[in-house]
Amino acid sequence: MVLMDTLVTITIVTDSADRAEKAMDKAFAEIGKLDTLLNFFSEKSELSMVNKNAGLSEVKVSPETMEVVEKAIETSEKTGGAFDVTIGPEISQWNFVLKIKPQDESIKRRLRLVNYKLIQLDKGRSTVHLKEKGMLMDLGGIAKGYAADKAVDELKKIGITSGLVAVAGEVKAFGRKPGGKGWTVGIRNPRSTEKSDEIMATVQLNDAAISTSGDYQRYFILDGKRFHHILDPETGYPAQGCQSVSVIARDGVYTDAFSTGVFVLGPKKGIELLQSMGFEGLIVDKDGTIYTTPGLKGKIEFTTNH
Repeated sequence: MVLMDTLVTITIVTDSADRAEKAMDKAFAEIGKLDTLLNFFSEKSELSMVNKNAGLSEVKVSPETMEVVEKAIETSEKTGGAFDVTIGPEISQWNFVLKIKPQDESIKRRLRLVNYKLIQLDKGRSTVHLKEKGMLMDLGGIAKGYAADKAVDELKKIGITSGLVAVAGEVKAFGRKPGGKGWTVGIRNPRSTEKSDEIMATVQLNDAAISTSGDYQRYFILDGKRFHHILDPETGYPAQGCQSVSVIARDGVYTDAFSTGVFVLGPKKGIELLQSMGFEGLIVDKDGTIYTTPGLKGKIEFTTNH
């Protein structure tokens, strides 16, 4: 099913067809609800209301929107601003389909609007306010992982004990497959061709999530240089240190956001941050060198020669 502008797949293990159908419906409905709240491109979403009122007034939001924004701010703090949901003014200038790169001057001018510290939350009144006019929050780097978490919660409420939810590259697994094994998830080789979609490694998940951020997901080549959608909030230009970052943790909301933040930080700082958070990760740097957190040793299987 297509939700959140991407493909969503849900796999569950149950011996009841009726329960399976009910569970699937609930999980897809939950993701659909979050899509209506958090969609950057929908005029009617709560996120759009917050953006329209930037510099003007606070906006009352649902508990879900409040929770995502809170987690986004937390991730921004932990990554030292390498992840920043107020990147909207910059990302909206780039067009990776039409291969449009903004003017350097325009990128520079909008940087002052990128600052997560200018997001004001009032939890008691459940309001969000962007302090500067022209600010834009884009939750694209965290919302899909959050949606995968919430979909799994819905499945569990109905009594499903094992399954996997994939919202594009954000995957959340729980329980075990028949036979007692964990869920096997592939990590793509960031330099495989789009047609071959080559998997370079597999990892088994059990009650955990994995997210991958890559410079191959949305990009164009201009004058021999690759321009991709993962922008560095400090510069407004695509981050240059990595080809891809995969993060494994308990919650998809964190794997989604931290895979973006670590991509911006680069391999050395990225691995250090993941270890300090108790997360696992695999980083392919700009030259194709692979770095992994020590905790992944023996848990990851490489399918290509690295």
